[in-house]
Amino acid sequence: MANDSFRSLQLSKAQLDALDSLGYESMTAIQAQSLPEILKGNDLIAQAKTGSGKTAAFGIGLLQKLNPRFFGAQALVLCPTRELAEQVGKEIRKLARFMPNIKLVMLCGGKPIGPQIGSLEHGAHIVVGTPGRVQDHLRKNTLKLDGLTTLVLDEADRMLDMGFADAMQAIIGQTPKNRQTLLFSATYPDTIQHMSRQIQRNPVTVTVEAEHNKEVIQQVFYEVSKHDRNTALLSLFAHYQPETCVVFCHTKKQCDDVADFLNNEQIDALAIHGDLDQRDRDQVLVRFANNSCPVLVATDVAARGLDIKALQMVINYELPRDPEVYVHRIGRTGRAGQTGLAMSIVTPNETPRILAIEEYSNRPCPCDELTLLNNNVDFSLQAPMATIQIDAGRKGKLRPGDILGALTGDAGLKGSQIGKIDIFDMSSYVAIEKSAIRQALSYFSQGKIKGRNVRARKLK
Repeated sequence: MANDSFRSLQLSKAQLDALDSLGYESMTAIQAQSLPEILKGNDLIAQAKTGSGKTAAFGIGLLQKLNPRFFGAQALVLCPTRELAEQVGKEIRKLARFMPNIKLVMLCGGKPIGPQIGSLEHGAHIVVGTPGRVQDHLRKNTLKLDGLTTLVLDEADRMLDMGFADAMQAIIGQTPKNRQTLLFSATYPDTIQHMSRQIQRNPVTVTVEAEHNKEVIQQVFYEVSKHDRNTALLSLFAHYQPETCVVFCHTKKQCDDVADFLNNEQIDALAIHGDLDQRDRDQVLVRFANNSCPVLVATDVAARGLDIKALQMVINYELPRDPEVYVHRIGRTGRAGQTGLAMSIVTPNETPRILAIEEYSNRPCPCDELTLLNNNVDFSLQAPMATIQIDAGRKGKLRPGDILGALTGDAGLKGSQIGKIDIFDMSSYVAIEKSAIRQALSYFSQGKIKGRNVRARKLK
């Protein structure tokens, strides 16, 4: 039996059946290195980039230790953002699909706290949440961690970057001393080492090589003068003509300015950064994921936890100071067997950052001239879809099939004209081909879903 087979581990039949049903045939590098240590009960520091399979590594580990008969929090997973927490919760639920009576509760900010309290009152084996909201529940005494056996800190570096250090320490202070602590981080700064010394016991360190295969991700650096970044940005879009792209900026203002510039140049773009409230953030992510907006302009912190399946291109509008952050940024393209493009705009005073990347990756950074690009001045990038928001959601028992049925039935749209449907607690979003938007809105102004009138509007 190959060492990368899940069957080489002492896993339950229910867990192996779940892995088979999900098509997990062999372990990724992070899983093969970390799972044996996790199953032994060792504390762990694991350094691995997003998309490496780390969620399944700690998810499988914590599920093996659960006692289904004890309806108290036995595992806690802390994540920096609600989006990442929701991805983690979804993945663990899939891994537990053949394990009866396992209950997972999500505790994230931006959601009403009342329903969360109700869920906790019925008992939960696994809690996945953000530090601020978990701390809220601890203060209210609606969450108890005295029976915790496994603590997972996912993307711990970003939780520290986002100012959650005090909240994390307060939460950890209410957990048993004999718990297992699993610390996952894309980067390994001094702050992570310091935290590990405070909260872990003889941790095993696992590192999965963070560099990217140059055959998978094409990296090119373009040096320009300080005032020519926007010209360079347009040249990159015109030459490479990606269908999807994330442009990384350094500040929130830079994100807004770059998004405005691209929109004025007929390239559909939305900005995402820490100043957005949760509703606006949700809407931006929905539109990017459902083909209603091809370009996202983001800060590093805001982009963490994004569920991006097939991203063709990453552009560094400004190079990060930390080479590990650069590696993490470009790792968002070239996934799942696809090739990707990673382009960087560099000014002369940022040369030390290129040298740091070269030293970190142990390979030269390929540089090129903007004048060699095919600068198609007429290039534009418009989304094929638009998004309609409906003022009813999960709380109103609305399901994707209800929306699809209404639009393909009474509204008369073809199934091919309807894209991704996302259901939230109080609202829903559906992607519609732009040519059919007026027809869909006309139906919603007069028609009904599940026998009741709903309000709908196009997101702009």
